[in-house]
Amino acid sequence: MSQFGKVCTQSQEEFKLEDLKKLEIIIKSILTYNKDFAFDVQPVPLRRILAPGEEENLEVEEEEDAATGAGSPESFPNRVPGTLLPRLPSEPRMSLLTIKIDKIGLKDAGQCIDPYMTVSVKDLSGIDLNPVQDTPVATRKEDTYIHFSVDIEIQRHIERLPKGAAIFFEFKHYKPKKGFTSTKCFAFMEMDEIKPGPIVIELYKKPIDFKRKKLQLLTKKPLYLHLHQTLHKD
Repeated sequence: MSQFGKVCTQSQEEFKLEDLKKLEIIIKSILTYNKDFAFDVQPVPLRRILAPGEEENLEVEEEEDAATGAGSPESFPNRVPGTLLPRLPSEPRMSLLTIKIDKIGLKDAGQCIDPYMTVSVKDLSGIDLNPVQDTPVATRKEDTYIHFSVDIEIQRHIERLPKGAAIFFEFKHYKPKKGFTSTKCFAFMEMDEIKPGPIVIELYKKPIDFKRKKLQLLTKKPLYLHLHQTLHKD
């Protein structure tokens, strides 16, 4: 027998049944949650983020029957970083737009968990013209308002946006019972609405219509998305 065969045979003979039993205990501890184990291996549920309209097949939301959620101011402790982008470099005779998302009015604001906004710029066909950005989770909620107080830098000079383009704001929140992040409503701002200063825009029901052909207001109540625009021009 070769020297290699002797080494293998010797190793197999030294690995005894008692050793296997010890390994069995360790493997069972890894595969099952055991509070006495050295590490917490309890499975963590993943949050699903659905595409626009996908949640329509999973749930039916009764927006009109939701509670108001009015009450004292409340902060969101588990704030999640967004995917906001910095302002583009300035160019001569070109304008850049900063949109401050101030707050959104919702009658069930108090029930929204980890709310945030997805901001995109679409053409008339609903095609993205800029990178899509997500805000961090909102800073606080108060009565029927969810406050964001966050700046969005539009990632294209205004003069280079095609005719008919629009800036969309999708309001999203987490549903722990359903296990996914859902789009609750959306709003949009068209090119003729780009003016320095505050602006209030209407909220529409999902599914999101990026082509803006079939729009239905979220509610008859006077609840809106509150924004403030700043134009930067060299």
